[in-house]
Amino acid sequence: MRLVLVGVLALAPLLAREPLAQRIAHTDPSRYRPVPHVHAGAGELDFMELFDSHVFGTNLIFLHRGVLPPGGGIGHHYHNQMEEMFVIFDNEAQFTIDGRTSLLKGPAGAPCRMGRSHAIYNPTDRPTQWMNIAVGSVKGKYDNFDLGDDRVGVPLDPKPVFITMHLDRELLKPVEGMDGGRGAVRYRRVLQPEVFFTNWAYVDHLVVPPGASVGKHRHIGVEEFYYVIQGEGTARVNQESAPIHQGDAVPILLNDAHSFENTGSRDLEFLIVGIAREKGKLDTEDLK
Repeated sequence: MRLVLVGVLALAPLLAREPLAQRIAHTDPSRYRPVPHVHAGAGELDFMELFDSHVFGTNLIFLHRGVLPPGGGIGHHYHNQMEEMFVIFDNEAQFTIDGRTSLLKGPAGAPCRMGRSHAIYNPTDRPTQWMNIAVGSVKGKYDNFDLGDDRVGVPLDPKPVFITMHLDRELLKPVEGMDGGRGAVRYRRVLQPEVFFTNWAYVDHLVVPPGASVGKHRHIGVEEFYYVIQGEGTARVNQESAPIHQGDAVPILLNDAHSFENTGSRDLEFLIVGIAREKGKLDTEDLK
């Protein structure tokens, strides 16, 4: 019976779905819940869940969005069957990976790969906008082992000795007619598949200028979410369309034909995360 239930859950995203406008998750600070001493960390963390493991057919466990208040953080802990990445969109925070800590200035992040440990702490007097992405080696399975260490006042390495990613617009490259779209966008693959041990496929950074678009395409073996860092536009998934705004997260499931258009007056900026059905197999099919 357990095997049958797991199979049904794995197929759930492929069955009848709510309209696209309802599937898009919206960041809403009024829904953040304060949680003190997460993984024995300092202060508290205020956050909400945008996606859980039932949204996708692949192994995304969750997408969380929230804020690290001044003096708040997440304590040092291990993940042995999954991978996680803390991201900050502004200000700065102290990131720890495997017991080594460095200060990163947002927008930036650091993946904690399977079998490693991590933590984060906001040493400033300002809140830090935060995101957490988790992908498992087993669908829906979260694990952690807390070390009882809030990482407050620890020595800092001036340069990180762990993998980091920076959402630096200066590093973006122009791409004309991306996936058959209109105009030139700016794009970069920030983290390659080789970074991860799970089926986490990649992290991309994309900026779509006003009037430009990303053309209709699909991935046979990869699911994605597009998180809107700033701007507004229209998302089209299969035969549906819906408006998107800053703080929205758009789920793209296996075989979903999707495109994006900037309908606003300023840049539409995305953080994109891909999760493969089978590790190492990525594909894109343009649908002109």
